[in-house]
Amino acid sequence: MTWRLLPAGLAVLCAGVCAGQSYPDKPIRIVTGGVGGGSDFTARVIAAGLTNNIGQQVIVDNRSASVIPGQIVSKAPPDGYTLILAPGILWLLPFLQGSQVPFDPVRDFAPVTLAVTTPNVLVVNPVVAASSVKELIALAKAKPGELNYSSPGTASSGHLAAEVFKAMAHVNIVRVNYKSGGAALTDLLAAQVQLSFVTGPSVAPHIKSGRLRPLGVTSARPYALFPALPTVAAAGVPGFESGQNYAILAPANTPTGIIMRINQELVRVLNQPDIREKFMNGGAEIVASSPGQFAIVMKSEMTKLGKVIKDAGIRAD
Repeated sequence: MTWRLLPAGLAVLCAGVCAGQSYPDKPIRIVTGGVGGGSDFTARVIAAGLTNNIGQQVIVDNRSASVIPGQIVSKAPPDGYTLILAPGILWLLPFLQGSQVPFDPVRDFAPVTLAVTTPNVLVVNPVVAASSVKELIALAKAKPGELNYSSPGTASSGHLAAEVFKAMAHVNIVRVNYKSGGAALTDLLAAQVQLSFVTGPSVAPHIKSGRLRPLGVTSARPYALFPALPTVAAAGVPGFESGQNYAILAPANTPTGIIMRINQELVRVLNQPDIREKFMNGGAEIVASSPGQFAIVMKSEMTKLGKVIKDAGIRAD
């Protein structure tokens, strides 16, 4: 009697494929965080590229609170016309806010692509007697609790990178929290704190001038902005990897055909030379993953960083 199920199955498959073929036939909205941040920059570059390629207007909808974009998109119709451009904090919110989060990042969203990632650079003030990651670890172990690191905002990429470093290198370094990246950098330059995990463009001039000493990059592979700088993993903490990921997701139950069409167009946009250059100048590197690859990364980060957040007792501001 199995043959009786075949037409229904084919109907479902055709619905998904046909939806992808006709999509899009009206404007697309990308919901993201507040104006001026990394999410906003990433969303606007992608939106402009998509608009040029697909013949439909792609609009960026900025929302200030970190939880609001996820709340909007998780409840949107699953038709591919409302998407979210989110940093990795989206799938870490349940670990930071618990039951206060009004959505489930796995159940309520369909992964589309991990678009770009922004590595951090581990830098120290030159007064620190360490010229390598291994020397920094040795110094931190010799002086537990005496080295301070700066980070702007709870659960920022620099904060989490430092906590992963602490856990994997088995060192006791102390966090000093700042309200802004500028304030955190100012105190690092003044040696009020000794080290930090920061974005490449923000510290490139100070590395060039010698006011800060770079020890490693947090990505798994060498960083195009500092190609001669070793990775933290290769320089003393095997397996270390951290960075700020930016991804596109759709509401759960969006037809597979539409997901694959969006992914195809996003990958095409992200691999355009002018788009790659814009992101490289902003310190980001193109990933342009498949939906499945992104889902694996998201699950891995939830496992690894979820444990770090729990062990360190980190709660969202």
